[in-house]
Amino acid sequence: MALEWEAPGIVLDARLYGAADALVTVFTEEHGAWRGLARGGASRRQAALWQAGNLIQARWVARLSEQLGTMTAELVHAAAPGVMDDALALAMLSASCAVAEGALPEREAHPRVFTGLLRLIAHISKGAEMLPDLVRWEADLLADLGYGIDLSRCAVSGEVAGLAFVSPRTGRAVTREAAGEWAGKLLTLPGFLVGSNYAEAEDWRDGLALTGHFLVRDAFGHHHRPLPQARAMLSDRVAGMVRKDNQAPPESS
Repeated sequence: MALEWEAPGIVLDARLYGAADALVTVFTEEHGAWRGLARGGASRRQAALWQAGNLIQARWVARLSEQLGTMTAELVHAAAPGVMDDALALAMLSASCAVAEGALPEREAHPRVFTGLLRLIAHISKGAEMLPDLVRWEADLLADLGYGIDLSRCAVSGEVAGLAFVSPRTGRAVTREAAGEWAGKLLTLPGFLVGSNYAEAEDWRDGLALTGHFLVRDAFGHHHRPLPQARAMLSDRVAGMVRKDNQAPPESS
């Protein structure tokens, strides 16, 4: 284990540590999610540097590999200022960083998850249209952790077309025809996860519910941790969008 490294990274979390320091978690392609002590990280001068979602050039140093070590950084791109006026985009940024921080094992490389999160953050200012990408990224994260959702074919009939549900127990897809009377007990599979380019609020809600179920049960549940509040709040916000759409009066012709 190296006692020093420097790499581009994404700030996932920063928590007050002592009077003015911060315990920060940085995600890099090569080193994975890595925690370190940012001296003065909670000060007025440094607080903006350690905002979740920021892209930084990070440097970690320690005398021994098992130590917490010291983290310093230079800002490359600040993500939060670009979404401060869009509550949904800000919620997506907070949720994705919180999921990565809580689900990823420390000091274990997950390059696909890193690349996906980097791409998501780069376009997060687009807001709602990035929700399918966030769900796909969560599915990739689950797969990398060994909890993949199998959407290759129907678990009952073997059909590859017409997939409409996912078993909450096995994570395998099921067609509408094969689901039959059991459909109400299955998770809805949004079309954007099986090739469709079209998605609306109901699909975003169903996608978040799908990956959220397996995040709760597997990625967080196996460590006896709850789903991060930021992720739960994102699901609630999108579900609220659906309810609002359904309650809106029809447009007069």
